[in-house]
Amino acid sequence: MQTNNVFIENEIVEWEQVAPGVSRSILAFEDSLMLVKVKFEKQAIGVLHQHVHVQISYVESGVFEVEVGGVKKILKKGDTFFAPSNIWHGVVCLEEGVLLDSFSPMRKDFLKII
Repeated sequence: MQTNNVFIENEIVEWEQVAPGVSRSILAFEDSLMLVKVKFEKQAIGVLHQHVHVQISYVESGVFEVEVGGVKKILKKGDTFFAPSNIWHGVVCLEEGVLLDSFSPMRKDFLKII
């Protein structure tokens, strides 16, 4: 469990580029839950993928074409999507924006091993 960062201030968040036009910041986590902020440039792609983790994503800003389980929908600020465990999902950013992704359990594969 991560206990040293109970409060996360936006000004000190570190970003990592994970794909062309896509950067992410791990905000908080413990074994059962993780919150990640993901910035997308216009036309950047979050490729279709699946994972064992349950994911809920909130559109903080921008416009995204979201695909979950073969169904596509345009989502904008304030909208949310749910990706159950092992369901294919991905996004295309239509207008620059940010997603807040929550995962259960946490994504150990996102953590850097030092």
